Amino acid sequence: MDLYTLLIGLLFVLAVSDLIVGVSNDAVNFTNSAIGSRAASRLVILSVAALGILLGTVFSVGMMDIARTGVFNPEMFRFHDVMIIFVAVMVTDVLLLDLYNTFALPTSTTVSLVFELLGAAVAVSLAHVVAAGEPLAALGGYINSDKALAMIGAIFVSVIIAFTVGLTVQFLTRMLFTFDLARSARRYGAIWGAMAVTLIGYYILLKGMKGSVLIGPEQRAWVEANTAVVIWGSLGCWTLVFFALQRIWRVDVLRVVVLVGTFALALAFAANDLVNFIGVPFAGYAAWLAASGTPDPGAMGMAVLREPARLETWMLLLAGAIMVVTLWTSRKARAVTATEVNLSRQDSAEQPFEALGVARGMVRLFWQIAVTGRRMTPLAMRQWIQSRFRPLRPVPEADLPAFDMLRAAANLTIASSLIALGTTLKLPLSTTYVTFMVAMGTALADRAWGRDTAAERITGVMTVIGGWFITAVLAFTGAALVAGVVYLGGTVALVIVAVAALVVVVRSQRWRREG
Repeated sequence: MDLYTLLIGLLFVLAVSDLIVGVSNDAVNFTNSAIGSRAASRLVILSVAALGILLGTVFSVGMMDIARTGVFNPEMFRFHDVMIIFVAVMVTDVLLLDLYNTFALPTSTTVSLVFELLGAAVAVSLAHVVAAGEPLAALGGYINSDKALAMIGAIFVSVIIAFTVGLTVQFLTRMLFTFDLARSARRYGAIWGAMAVTLIGYYILLKGMKGSVLIGPEQRAWVEANTAVVIWGSLGCWTLVFFALQRIWRVDVLRVVVLVGTFALALAFAANDLVNFIGVPFAGYAAWLAASGTPDPGAMGMAVLREPARLETWMLLLAGAIMVVTLWTSRKARAVTATEVNLSRQDSAEQPFEALGVARGMVRLFWQIAVTGRRMTPLAMRQWIQSRFRPLRPVPEADLPAFDMLRAAANLTIASSLIALGTTLKLPLSTTYVTFMVAMGTALADRAWGRDTAAERITGVMTVIGGWFITAVLAFTGAALVAGVVYLGGTVALVIVAVAALVVVVRSQRWRREG
């Protein structure tokens, strides 16, 4: 067995580890709303999310090309070079995500993948440029800078869009429903729930099916030709279904929407983010298949990676099964979920973050802006808006969920639609960024950030967002260093790096269990 065959085996071992640490971090994205609102038992919530993950894996094929051509130009590299890049990416990703899980902080697996690919590719490209005596400007030929910048831009723009949309939609929704859901949901719940589920279905099933291996071109063509019929038909059917559930069987429609949204967001997560965990190993496998039959595999050019990724359905489902097992068993996933849920709480429970001075200053600034805005608003309108946001009589705090099911349903509907839209455009949006910022926007709209806890919550949000930027820096720097060490140190350095990564992850998992 030659070196490259061993490297392929290493990539797939690291892929399994990456699936575990990645899902431990990203489970917060599709479980926090249902868990925070207590829409169902944890058993039911995780079962619904597991079904979404398994189905979402077969929608993810279209995203796999990002690991092959999204950051670097493969035809500029030899097989030996791309194997160094891929190993550096996987080692760095496993260590970085496990670090964030250990401290119970959500981060972006998409950002880590993009910047790790960028860092490793830049390191190997720089070695080529220096060896050839070329100017540094020659790096532009190795790196797919336009597409990389477009992906990075889409990731960070999604933060602003997600927060703004979450804030706006939740404000309007709360104005309609108020906090008296027992009465308002009976009036508007059926049509609102039907609109939410139709929107989710449109983006997840109709738009997202372009990347599915289960739907043929004939079915896609029919749906695209009859989109209006499908949408209006879905809206009408769901309205009737929800009306019957509500009036005949006394079912809480919002609870159903939350569970449907959990399923949809888990599906969107698997469709968009599976590339972050297995895209690189399968790209390496495709390169190995192309180079293994040549006299000098290491010297073969990698233009073959320009071809579309081809994965068997069983491969995708196997990855999904690993993700599901992790979802059920990971303690780190629960810790990361708790961090985000606490930052979204409607009540004034103690926050795990100590307020920073800058956060207190921001609270004072925004409070003055709010006071000025109220003075400029007519008294009658101000009183009417205030009446729509008047909370109900509190029950004992132990009986309160973190937030109600209206906000949970809005979180899931908005986030799943935005992520699925990004998937159809083949933009690797960060599910963490989108879901977290939607949750923060809806919490702000619901006036969950009172003056007594606002500074602590802003500190928490700043900590999480600051961690996102640190993710980019660490991912780029770490992958570049690993790639440089392996490139210069050869096989010995490669073995040391791989063994060290596996040892760190195993020890971290053991430490977490003991803690």
